[in-house]
Parts: sequence; structure tokens; C-alpha cells
Amino acid sequence: MFTFQHISYKDILYVEDLHIEEKTITALIGESGTGKSTLLKLMNHLLSPTKGEILYQGSPVQDRNAVELRREVAMLSQNPVLFGDTVRDNLEAGMGFAGKPLPSENEMKEALHRYYLDKDLEDHAEKLSGGEQQRLALARITLLDPTVFLLDEPTSALDDELEHDVMEAFISYAGHQEKTVIFVTHSRAIADEFADTILDITPFSMQGGNDNE
Repeated sequence: MFTFQHISYKDILYVEDLHIEEKTITALIGESGTGKSTLLKLMNHLLSPTKGEILYQGSPVQDRNAVELRREVAMLSQNPVLFGDTVRDNLEAGMGFAGKPLPSENEMKEALHRYYLDKDLEDHAEKLSGGEQQRLALARITLLDPTVFLLDEPTSALDDELEHDVMEAFISYAGHQEKTVIFVTHSRAIADEFADTILDITPFSMQGGNDNE
């Protein structure tokens, strides 16, 4: 699905050769500042490589229409942005951009329930804790239903038990829907349990880890 050919971005990241298969779960781990978030942003053309080429479904990312690409390859940042005032506003946000109809109330409530977020649709989003905002953002990107999920530390504000439960729920959904997932995590345990492949990002380079069975 993604192929990286001699990619570099400034002095932050260098990827000599990498292929990420369709419908797989890939975890990116490594110390802060090694380029994990940069790698995600390169995949949906939020950033352009300094050198090299990235292919998505066989064609260069740089040649794809950015709006159409991001409808298929959606990214969730570590510190999600809130939209509007309410939980409902946030779950409906982006649907027009994605070319999709607004979700029904039942769909929105099911998305909240999936990620253990016991909130009313009319609750004020700004009053949610950091961890609740992360789960709201995860529910929102799930409703957008992209082909590829790029998740940057989607559960970093949660305690270990809740982080495990939320990731388990998301990975179960992604597997049933045959989605491709690339996620950054601070937790080796999360990577070991849920990823098919673990990529260890080191300064200025990237090396692949072992596949999990």
C-alpha cells in the first residue's frame, strides 16, 4: 500500500526502503524526536519529503489530489483539535470534507460507547479531560471511515488499563472492517499485542522490527 524509496525529510528522518502492506496494523515506536510523527505526515502529504518518493497504491503521494488523498488516508494527531461546542459537533465535524453524510444519533452513540466514553451528545467538548478528548477524536475519525488510519499516540493520555481496552476496541473494529492502520505509540506492550509489524524509529533512519504472530 505504501512504499518508501530513499526518503529523507530535512535532518529529522531517513527511510531507505520500506513497504507497508494493505489491511495490516503497523506500530511505530522509538524515542521522542526521531521522526515518528513526521513519517505519518508524509503519508498523507501534510509534509513533502526533502528527497525520495513515497508511493500510495502504486502512485506518488505528491501527485495525488491532497483532498482526495486525505479522505482515504486520515490522520489523528496526538493533541486533537476540538470543533464547535458539543460532543455532537465534534462527531459530525469533517463529514462534509470526507464526502460522507452526517452520522445518525445511534452511530454517534455507538462510537462513543466503543471507546468507553459515557457522554451525552450535547455535553460541552471543552469540559472533557485530555483522555476523554482523545477518545472523542478517535470516535470521530472512526465515523469518517477512511481506508487508512494514521494515529499519533491516540491513547497517550489514558492509564494503562483504559489504554489497552480502547486500543483493543479500535483494533477489533479495524480488523473487521479490513482497514490499514499505522499508529505511533509510547507503549511497547501495546505495540507487541496489537501490531502485525513493529517499526523501530531511530535518529535519521528507520529499521523494521519483527512481525508479531
